[in-house]
Amino acid sequence: MKLSKLSLQLLLVAAASAANAQASHPQGNESRQGVAAMEVPRKAEMKTIDGPADWFTGKVTITGQFQRGEPSRVGGAVVHFEPGARTAWHKHPLGQTLLVTEGVGWTQVEGGQIVEFHAGDQLWCPADQKHWHGATPTTAMTHIAIQESQNGSPVTWLEHVTDEQYLAGAAKG
Repeated sequence: MKLSKLSLQLLLVAAASAANAQASHPQGNESRQGVAAMEVPRKAEMKTIDGPADWFTGKVTITGQFQRGEPSRVGGAVVHFEPGARTAWHKHPLGQTLLVTEGVGWTQVEGGQIVEFHAGDQLWCPADQKHWHGATPTTAMTHIAIQESQNGSPVTWLEHVTDEQYLAGAAKG
């Protein structure tokens, strides 16, 4: 029992010290030389654009697109695909991660099978692998795309996925 009371007292003292420190420096970074401020772009401030027809088939929107400056190379965006929409074939010089937030989609690496994925899934496409991804014919899909640039470019866009290539996923059933 005494150990529990002592532990509780120590926690209360630590919390009070932290509160006092915050009160004496309410703005945080003002008193710290050389500490960069955290950037927090708000959803309402983010631009949404239509996916360019050279890169996509069907209705696609891209929101919050970003590319970090040197020394970072990471970039990304939230990409929403209406039913039947998909990317063109493309490659990423350092690979790509997709975090699926809504819906159901399909993806394919050239020469491989079409793979179905769902909200909550994570996809990794290795560097320089020709691939495509998008919604199924009947269900919309949204993902967060994350990739790195090499020599200033995060992606090389190629030819469009044909309807025949795309609908081969529907034939699998």
